[in-house]
This record gives sequence, C-alpha cells and structure tokens, in this order.
Amino acid sequence: MQAFPRGVPVDARRRTAEGDPPDASGRRTGTRPPVRASVLRELLLSGRADGIPGLHLTGVTVTGRLDLAHAEIPCPVRFVDCDFQHPVELSEARVRRLDLCASRMPALTATGIRVESDLGLADCEVTGPVRLDRARVEGDIRAARLRVRGALVLETAQADGALDLEDARLHGRGGDALDARNLTLGTLLNAGGLDAEGRVRLTGCTAGGWISFMEARLHNPGGVALGLSSCEARQLTLRDARPIAGEVRLHHSAFKAIEADPGVWPPSVSLEGLVYESLSPRLPADRRLPLLECDRSGFLPHSYEQLARSYRAAGEDAEARTVLLAAQRRRRRSLPWPARVWGHVQDVTVGYGFRPARAVAWLLTLLLAGTVAFGLDEPTRSEPGKGPPFNAPVYAADLLLPVVDFGQEKAFAPTGPHQWLAVLLVASGWIFATTVAAGVTRSLTRP
Repeated sequence: MQAFPRGVPVDARRRTAEGDPPDASGRRTGTRPPVRASVLRELLLSGRADGIPGLHLTGVTVTGRLDLAHAEIPCPVRFVDCDFQHPVELSEARVRRLDLCASRMPALTATGIRVESDLGLADCEVTGPVRLDRARVEGDIRAARLRVRGALVLETAQADGALDLEDARLHGRGGDALDARNLTLGTLLNAGGLDAEGRVRLTGCTAGGWISFMEARLHNPGGVALGLSSCEARQLTLRDARPIAGEVRLHHSAFKAIEADPGVWPPSVSLEGLVYESLSPRLPADRRLPLLECDRSGFLPHSYEQLARSYRAAGEDAEARTVLLAAQRRRRRSLPWPARVWGHVQDVTVGYGFRPARAVAWLLTLLLAGTVAFGLDEPTRSEPGKGPPFNAPVYAADLLLPVVDFGQEKAFAPTGPHQWLAVLLVASGWIFATTVAAGVTRSLTRP
C-alpha cells in the first residue's frame, strides 16, 4: 500500500487475466487480487502521509468486513469495480470524498455519514439494503444505474447538490424500494428511468429544483407506489413514465408545475391540499377531470378549484368553467334528493351559472312562446278601459322578468290555458333569476 500516502491510483485489473479482454461492464475475468479490510482500515485511520494521501483502488476483492463506523477519514476514498465479501459499515463516518462506483457488496450501512464533497454509488450492485439515512453530503449523491435488492434508505438525508438515480433498479422485496422521507436537496432529484419494485416514499421531501420520474417504472400493486405527500419542488415530471401500478399520494404538496399525461395515474390517488401553478402537456379539462374522480378521499372542492385556477392562469377561462361545473355536478351526488332535483334544474337551465348562453337561449325561447301565444289570443283586461295598450312581446317579458315592471302584467288577466302559460313564465323567470344570481356569486368568489 505504498501508493496510499501519495494518493496514487492502483488498478489491479491490469494484473488479472491480462490476456483476456474486459467484459461489457469493464471487468476482466480471472482471479481478482484480495485486499484485507483490516489493512485498509489501518491505512485510512493511520494519518500517515508523505504527500497528499488517498485510497484509489480498482478491481480488487476486499476480504473481511470493512468497518469504518465513526471514523474520521481526511482523504478521498475510491473503490472502482471492486468486490466486497461482507457488508460495508460507514455509519457516522466523516470522509472527504467517497466513491464506490461499479462495485459489488452484500449491503452498505452509512447512517449519519458526512461527506465533504460527492458521494458516488453509480453502477453499484448491492444484494441487500443501502442505508444512507441522516447522511450529510456537501456535493451530489451520484447513484445512476445503482442496483439494490432491498431498500435504498435516505430518510432525513441532506445533499447540497442533486440526487441522481437515473436508470437505477431498486427492488424492495415487498417493502420500500426507496425511503427518502424528509430528504432535502439543494437542486434536483433525477429518477429518470428508475425501475422501482416496491414503495417509493418521498414524504416531506424538499428539492430546490425539480423532481423527475421521466420514463420511470413504479410498481407496487396493492400498496402505495409513489408517496409524494407534503413535498415541495419547482417541478414534478412524469413525462413518458409507464402507468403507475399502485396508489399515488400527492396530498399537501406544492409544485410550480406538474408534467404528466393523464394515462400515467393509477385508479387511486390522494390529492387533498395539492397546490400547483401549471399543468403540462396542455389538455382540455375533460382529459384532466377523471383523475379528480379517483381521489380516495371522495369529493374535494379544493382539487377542482385548483385545477380551474391553473386553467384560468393559462388564459383558458372556458376550461376553468368546465372544471367548476364538474365540481357542482360531483357535489350534487352527496346532497338530499330535493337539493339534487334543484341542482338538476340549475344544471339544465344555466349550467350552475357557468353556461350563461343557456340562460339567454331559454329566455328567448320562452319569450318567443309567450309572444306567439298571447299575440294570437289577447288576454282580457283586469279593469276594462284602463291600462296601456296590449303588447304581446312586452307582456311576455313582463311575466319573465321578476324585478322589472312594464305595467303589462297587472293590466291583463289571462284565463284558461293562457293562465297556465303565464304561471310558467313567472315561475321560469324566478328560477332563472335565482340560478343566475347564484352563478354570478360563484363567479365573483371563484379562485
């Protein structure tokens, strides 16, 4: 280990099966030289240095258990394409830089580790759990193409940079695939292409940039596949992700933007308190509304108001009205039957106030019917010889508009079938006045 004091890299692959070409992963066949874990521990804790120390090993087999728990390691440590016969223990250790890229091990326990720069786990293969809970990394956590047969635990971990899990494979063995509750990231969480078998838990996660599950596969049928409750990030993207198998929880989270095709969402979601400013891709409201029907909490007015707000912010007022109308129809299902009947009346007539053109059409239709009927058969006067001359359109309008008095309604008294028509016009007028007033009130108080 003469190379350690001077930080010289040692590539043992040149000494193993020199005549054989490396395989697809860069490994050479043949016997890999063993290095005792006890020797490595002694070197890292000795403090000996003729220059700038550093442990840079490639292509060795570490025999024995490498236990560096609570160790203070003031130099960079790098194992590339190495085999560890036993689990690696780094709990509460402090190290300048740690890189285990392309190495293989039964398990990694680094609870509470402190890394002064980057933590490298790219291309690692771990047949057991990886514990990085309470880890503090001053750079990035680089774990692209990491393969774990167990849980990757990052609970309450912090990284000043990013967490890179691009194309990682996490198989939780019936439990958590990724447990990153209360994870704090300075920039982004890149889980593009992630293949997760088991629950992905990001409850309380905070990212200064975006959280990406682009092209990811999240699979946990019968349980929670993606838990993002109480999260905060600039953007959440699930672009080109496979349909999620399992429940998705997004309640009480906040994102500037969410990018997801409706087809990615599962039949069970939790959206209570979810806040966002925009959705992409841009789609009509009828493509987004089915997701709100899937909420396991039932009808949540806030979810509809939030969706309407996002459409309105994009200048799509017609789509916003469609969402709010759908909210009224969904609410109607939970009302007593008299209220449901009245709701149907409001829906058919003026669309709960969100379809004002319907009111105009109904009024014109009733006005025309009254004008024709009373024009063909003028009603008798209430007091002969008194009152204004009869005018069929004005008389019909006087019956329809309850807050307007043209003097015609009081001057004439229809009889027979026309009396029933007059009652219908008066009742319709009050219905329209009530429903339009309710719609105006909702418009004035809308999100």
